[in-house]
Amino acid sequence: MADRTYVMSYDIGTTGVKTCLFEVENEIKLIAAEMEGYSLTVYPDGGAEQDPDEWWAAIKNTTNKLMSSTDITADQIAGISFCSQMQGLVLVDSNGVPVRKAMSYMDQRAKKQVKEGIAHGIQIAGANVFKLLKSLQITGAVAASVKDPVYKYKWVEENEPENFKRVHKWLDVKEYIICRMTDKFVMTKDSAFATLIYDVRKGKEGWSKEMCKMLGVDMSHLADIIDCCDMVGGLTDKAAKELGLSEGTPVFGGGGDASLIGVGAGSVALGDTHIYSGTSGWASTVVDKNIVDTSAMIAAIVGAQDGYFNYFAELETAGKCLEWVKDHLALDEIGIFLEKTDVAASKESIYTNLYDYMSEVIKKTPVGCGGVIFTPWLHGNRCPFEDPNARGMFFNISLETGKTELIRAVVEGTCMHLRWFVETQDKKVKTSNVIRFVGGGALSDVTCQILADCMGRTVETVSSPQNVGAVGAAVVSSVGLGLIDSMLDAKKLIPARKTFIPNPENKAVYDKNYEVYKRLYKCNKANFAALNG
Repeated sequence: MADRTYVMSYDIGTTGVKTCLFEVENEIKLIAAEMEGYSLTVYPDGGAEQDPDEWWAAIKNTTNKLMSSTDITADQIAGISFCSQMQGLVLVDSNGVPVRKAMSYMDQRAKKQVKEGIAHGIQIAGANVFKLLKSLQITGAVAASVKDPVYKYKWVEENEPENFKRVHKWLDVKEYIICRMTDKFVMTKDSAFATLIYDVRKGKEGWSKEMCKMLGVDMSHLADIIDCCDMVGGLTDKAAKELGLSEGTPVFGGGGDASLIGVGAGSVALGDTHIYSGTSGWASTVVDKNIVDTSAMIAAIVGAQDGYFNYFAELETAGKCLEWVKDHLALDEIGIFLEKTDVAASKESIYTNLYDYMSEVIKKTPVGCGGVIFTPWLHGNRCPFEDPNARGMFFNISLETGKTELIRAVVEGTCMHLRWFVETQDKKVKTSNVIRFVGGGALSDVTCQILADCMGRTVETVSSPQNVGAVGAAVVSSVGLGLIDSMLDAKKLIPARKTFIPNPENKAVYDKNYEVYKRLYKCNKANFAALNG
């Protein structure tokens, strides 16, 4: 690949968009990036909504800023793609205008709809046994959570009938942005899978009549299914003028964050395992068949590469735990740091920010924190056990325990949970010996080494690990433009930048803590229920 090609990627998150310009040559290189936030409205009844116009405004502003800050011209942008939050509900009319605000994946209002839809009769794991078995056969999963979009759809139908009458299509977040850019109503296969009314055996013809009938979905509301690397269309004149880009610029389907972060990590071959630590965290292994471990709440989700799945285990709060540490342990109540000096503001400080300072502090703290263990369940837990009542705790504190041990214990506890994911996956599939680690957590060499030591496996990181979702979107454009043959070639464009080899002595310490860690939930399940149920 000799010639340089420029592509635009939009990483559309829960709290903001990151707009990235990449150069694709022998590898994918970040040229420039801009970020802008938007609001998330949370209601007392469990509702969580966003205004799609705010998404578009943020995309428009960041694109214009980015283009004005570089020498790259609009006609040099060869393609546009997306990495996005998933399982939102954006109901639009025939002109692509939302009939109401978008319901976030976090929205939990549809408790009544879940009960009516699946949580009745003879049950397994909270789902009607007959509907569960049928759903597993067709979709490879089951819509049994109040957060699943089909129940948000039913909630609107029941509670807002006038809005529901105006619905032309049901879209997800990036699909709405695609519609705004191209005037086309589509849904990529991974987004379709996330609705849990998609037949995993049928590809682009995958909407299941049986599932729609069972859950009461009007099939005329469903968009055309496309592959992630398919070109949807060109930028319309109106969208191009708003974005400061060229009319007709190819727009590709893109993928959800759970689909494309692994691609951006370069974990694309069968058996490749990557670990992500951002606000949430997960471990994911590439497989070529649908696998479900209902006892551990792990399932294979449709991947960006046709015929491939991501065997996926998720932690609600990973990097969020470190943010909690920053706010409540590293900073005290009157806003000063561990050394009673504002090290982030001090000109004399060698630390650029508080996270760097925290990394330096825990680097000097003994491995295993003297037996202090932290559980990272600050917002409940999903896997390998699901319990919304579970909470974080510091276990085994003594008089010798200081703040630095507590801070390091938070990082170690998160890494132990990620190890639990990989070892649980190993019961069903073969995970990789070398693991790619991405997300904001991978920016810290200390965290990377703790993860390698805890797991006893080699850990690799890539350039800009916090931008891997956008990198994955750049891979989509690269495939769509014919720069590479398929997603399987992504690793050639995404080399490892740092390698962390496990220290066997440290692993022995972590093994001891880990065996206790795994028992803490079972020993405290009833206590969590008593306090939080």
